[in-house]
Amino acid sequence: MSLSSFLQMLAGVGVLVYGIVIMGESLQIIAGDRLRKLIGSLTSTPFKGLLVGTIVTGILQSSGATTVMVVSFVDVGFMNLVQAIGVILGANIGTTVTGQLIAFKITNVAYLCALIGASICILCKKERHKHMGVGLIGFSLLFIGMEMMQGPMAFLKNSPGLMNAFSSHKVVAFFAGLLITTLVQSSSATVGLTMVVMAQGLISLETSIIIILGENIGSTTTAVLASLGARRSAKQAALSHVIIKIVGTVVIALILPYYASLIRLTSSDVSRQVANAHTIFNIIIALMFFPFVKQYAKLIRKILPDDCYETVVGPIFLNESLIKVSPAAAVDAVRKEMIRVAEIARTMVEDCRKMFIENNAKLIENIYYMERTVNELTRDIVFYATDVGQSGLSPDLSLLLNSCTSGVGDIERIGDHSINLVEMFQYLQENTLRFSPSAMIECKEMFDLVISSLMCVIKALEEENVELARNVLDLEARIDVMEKTLRAKHITRLNAGNCNAGSGVVFIDILSNLERIGDHTYNLAMVVFDIGRVKKT
Repeated sequence: MSLSSFLQMLAGVGVLVYGIVIMGESLQIIAGDRLRKLIGSLTSTPFKGLLVGTIVTGILQSSGATTVMVVSFVDVGFMNLVQAIGVILGANIGTTVTGQLIAFKITNVAYLCALIGASICILCKKERHKHMGVGLIGFSLLFIGMEMMQGPMAFLKNSPGLMNAFSSHKVVAFFAGLLITTLVQSSSATVGLTMVVMAQGLISLETSIIIILGENIGSTTTAVLASLGARRSAKQAALSHVIIKIVGTVVIALILPYYASLIRLTSSDVSRQVANAHTIFNIIIALMFFPFVKQYAKLIRKILPDDCYETVVGPIFLNESLIKVSPAAAVDAVRKEMIRVAEIARTMVEDCRKMFIENNAKLIENIYYMERTVNELTRDIVFYATDVGQSGLSPDLSLLLNSCTSGVGDIERIGDHSINLVEMFQYLQENTLRFSPSAMIECKEMFDLVISSLMCVIKALEEENVELARNVLDLEARIDVMEKTLRAKHITRLNAGNCNAGSGVVFIDILSNLERIGDHTYNLAMVVFDIGRVKKT
């Protein structure tokens, strides 16, 4: 085999892999926020996870990307092990779509797709249209890469000893599939390479199936690597993926002659036989495991027990792996982390209320601790959002990311106002000042209204509910009115000598800070409206 032929073969593999990558990236960007919502639905039933896992993997063009996403979701507590196994089974089926595509003999059509795609990229100005063009180019590269590999592979016909090693020693074929998939991080590329070799008549269908079995084991390395350094739950998800593939491989290896006979019945075309062997294998293991998902999850937990001493420090949802495998999931992670910080800020305001109403100074230390947590999480979210923004987002996801990042700033300011309230309480304590009974009742009313607004906006963000966001706007208007009304009443009391001047100033400042918190809940409601606009596009 000449050097040029060898380089052409490697280039063919590279073109095939690159086609898979850019087609998946383009489909992600085109899907935009719809993919974010689809990924969000992964936290439902195992059956729904199976379907969504298949669809998402078809879009991402990579089971590795989906399984890394699943491992990340389990790591942050967004998904439990039972749900994760359902998605993994679906991802195994979804990854076979690429193999089915490249089994078509449509190289001439691929050239036409490349021409059309390039024309769209050059002539169209809208980003969405350009990404459609890139997707078409990626689609064409699948077939162009396959054709580039076919010519150099012809040399193997003159090297029967090499191919006999594969046919006679099934272990060699198995590890070849495992190693190639591990190196190129693409099971579809290995399937394509196997198609080319079999199309040359160099190996039997049985040998092709053995290579595919090795490829399926090799495809689990991505998830295993993603789980390293993650929590025990993420390692459990990765382990479940590995065992699924191993069990499936053992079953098919034991009935290999019968399985090969079944595959021959599906098509007379050898390339299609390879693709079908890959698809049917993953359908079989899905049928084997899906009815026993809950029991299987229990088994995994026995093999790798939960870590009872595991504690979460810092951000929960901001997993770096998501940025690479799915920017849409990373944007949703920012939204979820924002909601988590908002819950902490709400707790701070509630503790401030108890502090004043119950005269409870013991809450001060906890409020300061939560304020430091809010500041640290705000910083982490902003840094993470910056990385996500540089990963290449669709316009709708970019709008959503910017809106959520802005919302985090409002939440951080709510924490600052809570600290202001603590300092006012400490001033009252140090100077032995007290509010009048009327002022205390009014203070409680103002706190209650502000906390109601916070609870409503958090629920609106969680549910992406525009109607609840409108309720927040109404509550904020009521907060403004109450602040002006109570301020006027208090000034009247001060003029009448019914309140101490020192405590009176503090009371006015409390009203002012609570009104500012209401303003920030208004801004958070605007984030919900931005999400609503994105969902309509």
